[in-house]
Amino acid sequence: MPKEAIIPPGTGVPIAPFVPGTLADGIVYVSGTLPFDKDNNVVHVGDATAQTRHVLETIKGVITAAGGTMDDVTFNSIFLKDWADYGKINAVYAEYFPGVKPARFCIQCGLVKPDALVEIASIAHVGKKG
Repeated sequence: MPKEAIIPPGTGVPIAPFVPGTLADGIVYVSGTLPFDKDNNVVHVGDATAQTRHVLETIKGVITAAGGTMDDVTFNSIFLKDWADYGKINAVYAEYFPGVKPARFCIQCGLVKPDALVEIASIAHVGKKG
């Protein structure tokens, strides 16, 4: 099955061997997305609300570049550093998924950079090109 790397304009170089998204058979797989700027620095240090918004905007950019919208998201994997931020993360998350919610899971764990409070990976069904 052919696959296509999805790299939105202005995307920085990943810190590991991956791309922001992969489109295959009408499905976009969005890599785990952290609150990074284009130079892989953590943004909004200490602010789970702003970090979550940044992460979801980055995911939105990948899905848009693949021809979809946030309404196409069917599944999210959410990783948070501290359960104390769960409510803040959910409040922002609900803004991005106001209608039928995607399936998801959420776990607490250490993240790749200590100042990162949230990471989200997504799957979206955007349909086949062509």
